[in-house]
Amino acid sequence: ETVVGQYCEHLASVNSISWAPVEYGPQLLCVSSDGRASVIDVKILEDGSASMTPAHILPVHQIGANAGSWAPFDGSKERRFVTGGGDNLVKIWKLDETTNEYTLDTKLEGHSDWVRDVAWSPSLLSRNCIASGSQDKQVLIWSQASKDAPWEVKALRAEPFPDVVWRLSWSLSGNILAVSGGDNKVTLWKEGLKGDWETAGEVSEN
Repeated sequence: ETVVGQYCEHLASVNSISWAPVEYGPQLLCVSSDGRASVIDVKILEDGSASMTPAHILPVHQIGANAGSWAPFDGSKERRFVTGGGDNLVKIWKLDETTNEYTLDTKLEGHSDWVRDVAWSPSLLSRNCIASGSQDKQVLIWSQASKDAPWEVKALRAEPFPDVVWRLSWSLSGNILAVSGGDNKVTLWKEGLKGDWETAGEVSEN
């Protein structure tokens, strides 16, 4: 294997990378312990190498950023992504078409410890939906009925998870959420008819 491109603008560990929706072209979202997020334009050159040019670099979490996730493409020009950090916050960033800069759209408060991962659901059938997992052993589900509506929050389960929540991943259809944590398990969750989240399976290491 050969390294075809390299990005070296961050001053501390890069903790999360995420490709943008294909409609935006080849862009990477990187978040770092230096507290910043980078949106990088990636271009494959004729010789097979890749140029990686920062389109945007912005401070997102003062104590350090741990995770980032793009909002799915919704047919409009509006681009958004979500980040989580050591300040216990989940933040949504929106590209301002006038200034061509990302600005803070919404600050979501609900965790009592570091946010370890955030995942924006790929489905836009009924609403926007973001999952956040934290050192506080909680997974919160943030939902927005429409783009201009307020965000509502619900805990994935009534009791905290047995250990820190490390990673979250939505199924491609956006109806099942996978959660992994420090208890060596992966659990699956789906939303019930009444809006409560129900377990849909568990995988544990022997």
